[in-house]
Amino acid sequence: MIDHTQASKTISLENYGIKNAKVQYQLSSEELHNLTLKKGQGVEASSGALAVNTGEFTGRSPKDRFIVKDDITKDRVWWGNINIPFESDAFEKLYNKVTDYLSDKEVFVRDSYACADESYRLNIRVITETPWSNMFAHNMFLRPEESELKDFKPEWTLICVPSFMADPEVDGTRQHNFAILDFTRKIALIGGTGYTGEIKKGIFSALNFILPVFKNTLPMHCSANVGEDGDTAIFFGLSGTGKTTLSADPNRKLIGDDEHGWTNENTVFNFEGGCYAKVINLSRENEPDIFNAIRPGAILENVIMDKDGVVDFEDTTITQNTRVSYPIDHISNIQVPSIGKNPKNIFFLTADAFGVLPPISKLTPGQAAYHFISGYTAKVAGTEAGIDEPLPSFSACFGAPFMPLHPTKYAEMLSKKMQDANVNVWLVNTGWTGGPYGVGTRMKLKYTRAMITAAMDGSLDAANNGEYHEHSIFGVHLPRVCPNVPSEVLSPRSTWNNDEGYYKTANKLAASFQENFAKFEEFANADIMAGAPRVNS
Repeated sequence: MIDHTQASKTISLENYGIKNAKVQYQLSSEELHNLTLKKGQGVEASSGALAVNTGEFTGRSPKDRFIVKDDITKDRVWWGNINIPFESDAFEKLYNKVTDYLSDKEVFVRDSYACADESYRLNIRVITETPWSNMFAHNMFLRPEESELKDFKPEWTLICVPSFMADPEVDGTRQHNFAILDFTRKIALIGGTGYTGEIKKGIFSALNFILPVFKNTLPMHCSANVGEDGDTAIFFGLSGTGKTTLSADPNRKLIGDDEHGWTNENTVFNFEGGCYAKVINLSRENEPDIFNAIRPGAILENVIMDKDGVVDFEDTTITQNTRVSYPIDHISNIQVPSIGKNPKNIFFLTADAFGVLPPISKLTPGQAAYHFISGYTAKVAGTEAGIDEPLPSFSACFGAPFMPLHPTKYAEMLSKKMQDANVNVWLVNTGWTGGPYGVGTRMKLKYTRAMITAAMDGSLDAANNGEYHEHSIFGVHLPRVCPNVPSEVLSPRSTWNNDEGYYKTANKLAASFQENFAKFEEFANADIMAGAPRVNS
């Protein structure tokens, strides 16, 4: 990919309502890096990466994420506390205030696109107030060739202005920050927050509506890789479950680490051109790919450094959500282009702190849809004030904050694609074994890797002659043996040495699943409901 300054091309922003602006168009990563340093908006780490502080917000603000309610969205969006409606007239007024605010200022403009598959490509024009926000867009979106920029026609526009503060009483926002999607005007408008994740997730949320509604394509919050034989594996999982770690396999090429689409042609494509990874407790030994990607062209966010620019990845003084963004080609073992074919295995990753789910189990299509809608993991005791035992945590489709449609819409699409492509779906517990958190131990990474490898290469099915044991409460199907894994590890009940305690805890977790799923039941079909766990008295 080419990232040269387009010195010969100048553009006007008058049609956006931004007048007399000094437009810095399509600057290179190096130029944006240097301008950030010159403006005093960042510093350089010893690795050569740019380090910035995103200010008041060091993470997303889900209560300040809105969707304009209009003819396109009113009957399609799942309205509620995740997808909060915003009036079209109010958006128009706020948009005009933001563009007027940018008039007569220096602004940074980047033309880029999302979706590695040409048939689904979404051209995006990103207009930012700061050079480092524009550099983030360079890292995270796909980068057009220089020749493509001449006739580039943006379909969506994203405007990000961290220093613009909304007036809630006048502008209709909840507070001074906002992230609003308008599907009629095709605009993502972000203000009052410097957290760059809002840029990435704004376009991701838009695609989560556009692809299923207009392209009959399933959007997924997942990582994906591809083997030497061309088989694609997909990994869903919430934070802390091992999604990035387990998809980074030296024997398989990375397609992408976070956002993908699954087409009717049975291909899987990356939305993005980069990665946005957490760096809390990062080390070269445990996460070599991410550690080595932190070099010139990368942006570190909200980290603490010493006077020599050396980052202390364990220091969470600013936030636990310390991050790095970098172009995907900072990773050496990648699929080019970021498209995989022939999906064969899907892994739902969960860190079950109750220690009752099997380390690996096979799911029926109905169970897969049920667990996909549930999006389960657990909060561990001691991580938050007042938590003295594990707590179940559910996020629909493993990414509820970014899903404009009802979760069952995505689940039904997933079920159909699973059956059409004859995909195996596995539930993998990367959490606790031998008891709950505080009693048992965390599942060894080498065992989890061995189980996933055996599932992908067929040796798990072969070792069990295709016959699995059905769990009496969750109904999932457990293998009795797995290459390179002790057999006693495969049965969570056996690892407890306390049948009464195990079943009591398993029933408690099953009840939590059912309680969480109650809000989806009226929308779920019989196959999905058949995937629910059974609570035994």
